[in-house]
Amino acid sequence: MVVTTISSELSCPIPPARIFKAAVLDAHNLLPKILPDKIKGIEIQGDGGAGSIKQINLADDGPFAFIKHRIEEVDESNFKCKFTLIEGAVIGEKIEKVVDTVQFVASIDGGSIIKVASEFYSVGDYKMGEDELQMGKEMATGTFKMVESYLLENPTAYA
Repeated sequence: MVVTTISSELSCPIPPARIFKAAVLDAHNLLPKILPDKIKGIEIQGDGGAGSIKQINLADDGPFAFIKHRIEEVDESNFKCKFTLIEGAVIGEKIEKVVDTVQFVASIDGGSIIKVASEFYSVGDYKMGEDELQMGKEMATGTFKMVESYLLENPTAYA
């Protein structure tokens, strides 16, 4: 098994508590609303905390029907979450699992720094290519930017 880690940081004008609430705690309601062309719905098995399974049902014209995450940690006081992609998307013959950790840290301008780290666990000695790693980064960045746009357009949402 080869573990490949990628990390990124994004600046965001939204305070950590607000974007964490929208992008993590209420993602199952918000994401299908703001991304209806990509996400049909999100089902949660469990209470939404550690050990829960979150299945994201994707649009019919996408490359796969769903992706499934196991929630490892939800730390509301530090605006941090950790989850493992266990089924769908890149999971298969080459990738066993993907562990993502996201933390929203206060920035000096009143907004946030979104810190994202993804660990790709390969099957055997498979090493991920740069294009695959870049696609993973862009998917995460795109989702956070969509949530950010929604919150900027709706200043009382998740306040």
